[in-house]
Amino acid sequence: MEQEVTVSYPALPDPDEPSLATWIDALTEELVRLGPDGLAVVCHSLGSVAWLHLAARADGRLADRALLVAPPSAGAGAPEIAEFVPAPLEPSALGRATGSTRIVCADAGDPNCPEGPEQWEALSVPIDLVPGGGHLNTDAGYGEWPAVEAWCLDSARIPIGVR
Repeated sequence: MEQEVTVSYPALPDPDEPSLATWIDALTEELVRLGPDGLAVVCHSLGSVAWLHLAARADGRLADRALLVAPPSAGAGAPEIAEFVPAPLEPSALGRATGSTRIVCADAGDPNCPEGPEQWEALSVPIDLVPGGGHLNTDAGYGEWPAVEAWCLDSARIPIGVR
């Protein structure tokens, strides 16, 4: 059965030279436009870290739930993300910002997060591990991900750590 839903894919400014302040402004504008009720947010890579910064600054609900896919870490050593990492790891901030948050990432071998998934445990959120998943992008063999689409549409929050 098809559902009619609104999908927004905001283009974050200057993706090759990201600015945390500019990305936070763009995300905030989009979130205000959409409103938090029933909103499922999916962030990938640096967008996940931007979400953690936004949640740390939020004084209220931003979305119903959030999925953070393959967040990078300071260990990636990429100068263009230095302003974003390390990410704030504040469980109480996530609790204010969303009804629930979860992370999906590789169990090991993500070149953008060489420390591995253990660093995200401080957030006290469910972490779905994808064995050998790499950075969970098209270069790692990913494309359509039906389980993530189902998570977005079904508040039962089904497991998503599968291709």
